[in-house]
Amino acid sequence: MIAVNPTDSSAVLAAFGALGVLAVVFAESGLLVVGFFLPGDTLLFPAGVLCASGTDGRAPLQLWQVLLCAAVGAVAGGQVGFLIGRHGGRALLARYGYGKALVIGRFVPLVRTVLHPAAGALGVPVRPFTLWQVVGGLLWSQSLVLAGYTLGASVPQVDDWLLPLVALVVLLSLLPLAVEVWRERRRRSPPD
Repeated sequence: MIAVNPTDSSAVLAAFGALGVLAVVFAESGLLVVGFFLPGDTLLFPAGVLCASGTDGRAPLQLWQVLLCAAVGAVAGGQVGFLIGRHGGRALLARYGYGKALVIGRFVPLVRTVLHPAAGALGVPVRPFTLWQVVGGLLWSQSLVLAGYTLGASVPQVDDWLLPLVALVVLLSLLPLAVEVWRERRRRSPPD
């Protein structure tokens, strides 16, 4: 039996392909304690790149399989996280509203892992939770895979630049949170 480090995107993709994407994204989106240690953005973007450039002797990842597995993992993981929070045990959701918090929170590492169980614990109604977590999950998972795929298909040997690109993706994923913090501070600051 081969041991695979679940925090290593390359190892997960090499060993499990699209099913690895499903499992990791599910766990990161819904299994609070386990999810903190798993790659989300740093798995989806390289998976997209590999879909476009997997012609170096390895079995290429199929874009449709990765998109499907990413979507199922994100949506199902978010729903399970909600149920865990609902049955297991209140500020971002109350402050920004369900929709905005669930969509923006999906793009922010660590927040993505905590948000769904917190929504369940805070008693967010199931219907709005499900609607907005599906919207956020699909936007997040599909945009990252497709961005990686587009880059992989248009830039020769982009694999050589994968590590700096993943770092850029992580920085960009923090941008929605930074914008919200900036807006909130601006709203609260007294006029000069």
